[in-house]
Amino acid sequence: MKRNYLPVLLVFFVLNFSFSQGLVLQKGAIIDSITVKDSIQETFSLYLPTKFENKGQWPILFLFDGEGRGKQALGMFRQVAEKENYILAASNAVNDSISVAKNVLITKRMLSEVNSLLPINLNRIYTAGFDNGGRLANLMPIFFKDIEGVISCGAGLANVELLTSKNPFHFIGIVGKEDYNYPTLLSHEKILNGLNIPNNLLVFDGGKEWPKAVYLQKALRLFTLSAMAKGHETKDSLYVKRAYNEDVTLIEQLKKEQKLLLADREISEMLNVYRTHKDLDSLKTIGKNIKKEKQYRSLKRNESAAFFKEELLREDYIYYLEEDLYTYNYNNLGWWNYQVGELNKFIKGDTEAERQMGKRLYGFLNALIEDEIDIVKSEKIVDDEALILLSMLKTISEPKNYDHYLSVISLSSKYEEYGTALFYLEEAFKKGFKNKERLDGLEHTALLRIAPEYNKLVEKYFDEARYKITD
Repeated sequence: MKRNYLPVLLVFFVLNFSFSQGLVLQKGAIIDSITVKDSIQETFSLYLPTKFENKGQWPILFLFDGEGRGKQALGMFRQVAEKENYILAASNAVNDSISVAKNVLITKRMLSEVNSLLPINLNRIYTAGFDNGGRLANLMPIFFKDIEGVISCGAGLANVELLTSKNPFHFIGIVGKEDYNYPTLLSHEKILNGLNIPNNLLVFDGGKEWPKAVYLQKALRLFTLSAMAKGHETKDSLYVKRAYNEDVTLIEQLKKEQKLLLADREISEMLNVYRTHKDLDSLKTIGKNIKKEKQYRSLKRNESAAFFKEELLREDYIYYLEEDLYTYNYNNLGWWNYQVGELNKFIKGDTEAERQMGKRLYGFLNALIEDEIDIVKSEKIVDDEALILLSMLKTISEPKNYDHYLSVISLSSKYEEYGTALFYLEEAFKKGFKNKERLDGLEHTALLRIAPEYNKLVEKYFDEARYKITD
């Protein structure tokens, strides 16, 4: 296969010494670790579609990863960017562990560098990300007025209070129905509509995961169609027709699979998007017929009931976790264990809406506890007792994550609560923990490890695992 290359000359300044080097930008491949001008520490990754030419004006999507993995973030959008002719770029320096101000400055330097390198359409600059990266992405239009739109995968708006109709960037949320952020994105959809900020919410069957390519491509198409409607892109009737037909095909597939709620949502989004491009009477008829179906009404009732129950349980979790931490209420661990048991029942429930609700609540509870752990650890003086309680809760909500058993063992040993440490040691063994090296290196456990009770437990479980003979 013939490869196309675009040579670009960059000049880097390090202290008072300047030098130049040629940078070859390969089309159709991810180029990693391009250095930002005036910086020897900040780099970004770049993807140019194979049809790219160093002329004209090109749309660009800046991707954000919460851990600065630019190349990995670009890999998720590479296929659809190639089909839709978008440039991709992602910083390797942004990180959700540093301040918003630092991330904004890093982004500013990257935006400036890319704009100096490539012929960018300044009316078609977009951002995107998944989870924490999605929250970073949807913060950027607040600081950079030239950002036209955001794709936020599995994440709601980072700060609703900063939204304003004076800066109406196009927000596209993509979320799975089992993701605990789903109800949040539904509520943010109403807020955006109230502010007359253009938005779309693409929903799929799934949980906390990257959306499939069909939804990522649909999001880029929404930006392109919007740009055509605004005059920022030349209108292409063939493009509109092809996009419309593929969206109708998706609706027909959802109807065939009896996913009527998803089909209804797709129709609502299409009516919003295509109204300036073509006649939609036939699409409206399809939507009306779906809503007349008995199964649709049944699914809608089940979903509404699940949302109502979910909201009440979320409020309970928030309230009781706050109360238990404030009073160090270890006696309430039984209640939490019961709640996790109820969630497992929901996950195995009779209706799809109940099963999805159970998975969302399970994810919400884990995220709620993890947030509290992060808060406690970020304090100048760490509250070890609160950390012990939170780690105990995590052994209930996430029983196969051995890190939390080890946390309880270590912190309990620190305060010579050896009975607690031994209990959680055996619980970890019962759940399948077998890493003796981690135990031997566990902080604060030197005295625990010489105790006869400790060694009896280790001998009991490790000997059984190592030497049991099976016919």
